[in-house]
Amino acid sequence: MFKDNINIAKFEPLLTPFELKTKLPLSLKASEGVTRHRESIQDIMDRKLNKFIVIVGPCSIHSSEEALEYAQKLSSLNKKIDDKILIVMRVYFEKPRTTIGWKGMIYDPELNESCNMAAGLEKARKLLLQIDELGLPTATEILDPVTAQYIADLISWAAIGARTTESQTHRQLASGLSMPVGFKNTTDGSIKTAVEAIQSAIHKHAFLGLLEDGRSGIFHTKGNPYAHLVLRGGANGPNYTSEYTAYARELLKRMSLKANIIIDCSHANSNKQASRQKEVLRDIVNQKISGEDSIIGVMIESNLLHGKQNHMEKEKLKYGISITDECLGWNDTETLLLEIYSKL
Repeated sequence: MFKDNINIAKFEPLLTPFELKTKLPLSLKASEGVTRHRESIQDIMDRKLNKFIVIVGPCSIHSSEEALEYAQKLSSLNKKIDDKILIVMRVYFEKPRTTIGWKGMIYDPELNESCNMAAGLEKARKLLLQIDELGLPTATEILDPVTAQYIADLISWAAIGARTTESQTHRQLASGLSMPVGFKNTTDGSIKTAVEAIQSAIHKHAFLGLLEDGRSGIFHTKGNPYAHLVLRGGANGPNYTSEYTAYARELLKRMSLKANIIIDCSHANSNKQASRQKEVLRDIVNQKISGEDSIIGVMIESNLLHGKQNHMEKEKLKYGISITDECLGWNDTETLLLEIYSKL
């Protein structure tokens, strides 16, 4: 007798994207803000707006309360520096894993492997709406093509991560997203692979996806002209210094692509040591001041308090500390951003 789904423990129904968006709708104010922020990032990439993009915030979101407090602090700081710097808050709900580990709020919002994704999607959308209402642009990594349908309308900048830059599925998805999308170099440090991903994403594609009403459908994309490169270091070490920037810039030009580069101060560029992000950022800003026009922004991992902690000890979790990568604390972050503001 034929048996199917032998490795599926159970199926669970889920709200459709339309149903969740109806339950948690985007307000007119937030909608106008998202559109304006996307256009600002595009204008920076087109050299129509002279601002430096800073994508900053927690490595991952595990507490809406903590994330909202961080957003409020960031919003206050933004008012002091927004004439030179375009602040975008990292609001990451999905975490790619090389092997296993906590996969983010959308997948496991209760931090207990219950995988209540219905609650995770609702919490994620609600938090994004609150941050958008503050007037802050938001950034996230697009990991699962299905979850994108539930939250992408709230995002001003998106990343395709180092582990998925090679994925045809993600290149196709990026070609149809409405916001600028940054492709990270791969975990082994390959910049060329990310540049090839950009080349793919700027062209039109057709692929299967989830429609608003929950049915499967064919998506025909136009291509995303604002796909760009993110340098995050790799297995062989950092790649934020001037020789790597120059190499990436010339590689983009040789492939007839816009020379737009964002540099991640974290991950392999800082050897996952949060405090080292400071020296990485200072080097990048000095390159920018010295005339490296291809650098349009940076990424920084930052939280309310410095450090990281183990999410498995849920009852012992400390408020405001990352449960994934080590992050800079808020005080250091604020001082650092005010410092680079004075230099730019």
